[in-house]
Amino acid sequence: MQLQLSNMFTLGTVLSSLFVQEVNAAFLAPSKNTIQRQTISSSSRSNSDALLLSMVSSDKEIEHLNLTPQLETMTKAFRSIPDEKLRYKQLLYMANQLKPMDPNLMTPENKVPGCLSTVYVDCETSRDENDEVVLNYVGSSDGLLTKGLVALLVRGLSGCTPEQIQKVDPEFISAAKITQSLTPGRNNGFLNMLAVMKKKAAEALDGDAAASTENDETTGSAEGSGAVITTFEEIQGKPMYNEMMESLLKLQPVRLELIDDSDQHAGHAGSKGWEESGESHFSLTIVSEAFGGMALVKRHQLIYLVLGETMSKIHALQINAKAPDEV
Repeated sequence: MQLQLSNMFTLGTVLSSLFVQEVNAAFLAPSKNTIQRQTISSSSRSNSDALLLSMVSSDKEIEHLNLTPQLETMTKAFRSIPDEKLRYKQLLYMANQLKPMDPNLMTPENKVPGCLSTVYVDCETSRDENDEVVLNYVGSSDGLLTKGLVALLVRGLSGCTPEQIQKVDPEFISAAKITQSLTPGRNNGFLNMLAVMKKKAAEALDGDAAASTENDETTGSAEGSGAVITTFEEIQGKPMYNEMMESLLKLQPVRLELIDDSDQHAGHAGSKGWEESGESHFSLTIVSEAFGGMALVKRHQLIYLVLGETMSKIHALQINAKAPDEV
């Protein structure tokens, strides 16, 4: 007889048919010691009530992670799997279901840094029925488990707006209990994957905003107006400053202030800075929706990713990164 979960435990399309019966059995099958009994003991009722309360509490926690609808569904599904091995197997199943990525897209620009395996992700934009820009991701990895994580993110973020994607809290991987199957190296790799996908979402939003304001004379750089800053005034003789500012605009900031503090560190280690200009130390204040729901470390990691190779050319960067609702 095919067992089915209640609505609370329904895994929908997330779980493969290979594991649905095992998961159902784990939740619904009676224990061996009571399989002949037709009545439920008070102890069993207490355990069931405790499980129900735990699931309700977990769902409330997940709702505060700003997940996309698909990511929320998958997070609850993975969390409801009682066995770590089943969660591991499900990731492998998702890896096998991931659509192949066009080899032409496997370029250095699409490579995710800091992963144990080689990982590539890319996206393209389209318009949904409400004429909003949405992103559709593709990805691949030469590691099977890592490929499963790519598949999870591709499925969970595709079809969503850049704003939705930027708000996703990376902690959902812990809420889904997937971290139990990951080494610290793979966990860091997962965070880098999400950061790169958020970066691409910011770039897509930046491109769409630029296209829609192509003929608009307003720069959108007025601090405190709430408008996204799309331009900055280049400083002659400061190529590093100009390069960093151009990259940081991809985060769609509503406030952006970059100060060159290099002259305060003359004679210090690393003070020589970039050969052409001597730029070495900077202080950054940035306010962006991209940081909503993100921990401080993750905000810094996102900035590092956006700056890319520029980070290796400077000696120090002091960062003050906030979401609009924090200022």
